[in-house]
Amino acid sequence: MTKLDGKTVLLGVTGGISAYKSVELARLLIRAGANVKVVMTESAKRFVSPLTFRAVTRNPVADTMWSDPSSPIPHISLADEADVVVVAPATANIIAKHAHGIADDLLSTLLLAVRGRIIFAPAMNEKMYLHPSTTENLRTLKQRGVVIVEPKEGELACGEVGIGRMAEPPEIFESVKSELAKSDSMKGKKIIVTAGPTREHIDPVRFISNPSTGKMGFIIAKRAMMRGADVTLITGPTDLYPPDGVDTVKVVSARQMRDAVFERLPQADALIMAAAVADYRPAGGRAQKKIKKSDEELELRLEPTEDILLEAGKNKGNCLLVGFAAETDNVIENALRKLERKILDLIVANKVDHPESGFGTNTSLCAIISSKDFEGEKRELEMMSKVEIAEELLGFLENMFKRNA
Repeated sequence: MTKLDGKTVLLGVTGGISAYKSVELARLLIRAGANVKVVMTESAKRFVSPLTFRAVTRNPVADTMWSDPSSPIPHISLADEADVVVVAPATANIIAKHAHGIADDLLSTLLLAVRGRIIFAPAMNEKMYLHPSTTENLRTLKQRGVVIVEPKEGELACGEVGIGRMAEPPEIFESVKSELAKSDSMKGKKIIVTAGPTREHIDPVRFISNPSTGKMGFIIAKRAMMRGADVTLITGPTDLYPPDGVDTVKVVSARQMRDAVFERLPQADALIMAAAVADYRPAGGRAQKKIKKSDEELELRLEPTEDILLEAGKNKGNCLLVGFAAETDNVIENALRKLERKILDLIVANKVDHPESGFGTNTSLCAIISSKDFEGEKRELEMMSKVEIAEELLGFLENMFKRNA
């Protein structure tokens, strides 16, 4: 039995000269045990015949929204059955379409319906690859979690030499194997992820909160689910849509978040506290009616909210506990103190006074550090996309699960 037995790989082929290499990629996937289904664009059929892919894969080739008479909505049925989607070659056109949500053919439409892993192998002329539009589109896709198998330098179809040559099929194949390996790596694990801000109401229309958007926690929840974990997302108020396949619990206040966490903590293998819980609330609770504005000063007495992280640290049992530290200075030192004080197993330290890091951004300047019980492993402070942070964090967590086994 090989690693890809029982896995369905959807191979998207677009209109580039490198399309001939995708036939070899299909062969490699099939030899490894995968069920390969091919989706071709109209332009792709000018380079390679659909019959070639049908002969290699033993499956019909889909090329229009009406390819399969048994499925009136093939863009959904194909997306649902795919364990991974790999687009090779990925032209500048399909990259731009997916980055901007354009759905004007079967491949671009089904890419919007995919909830699993997506891999793009770009291939194009160097001028097109280095154009600011392509660069920005690839950055957008990476931030969303699309895996990019970077093109290589070499002789291009136009006769020029430069970057833009599609990666060779064995390299793309290894990327597919790697992504599929992740899809079962947390199977059987129960993980709680908290996200977003909490709100502590002053009166019915005013509250104390913070700028957290919940983006980091939502990404972690989705990526953990994609690794096979049973994920519960406990979130404060956000504008984000809960990830498919994740059990989502919505709360407002720190007290509600605390109760939701501890109701589920005894069954959890890991608790990842990515939420930005408000530190204080109005003493004595919120006013029942709106406080009317006047010319006089308003004094507001505050009391600490529940310290969910510290209480979880004292009562975690065998559950691994992950915390976040939002810092403006002495980032590593302050995070290490929090790691020890809150009895954490892992901490993500964020420098939040950088314009591209912290609340609401797609990137963060951060470090990831494990406790002394796990040898104090550290990913040094650097700028990463939030998807990269989530994957790095979950990689740490997987190794910690193995050590505890």
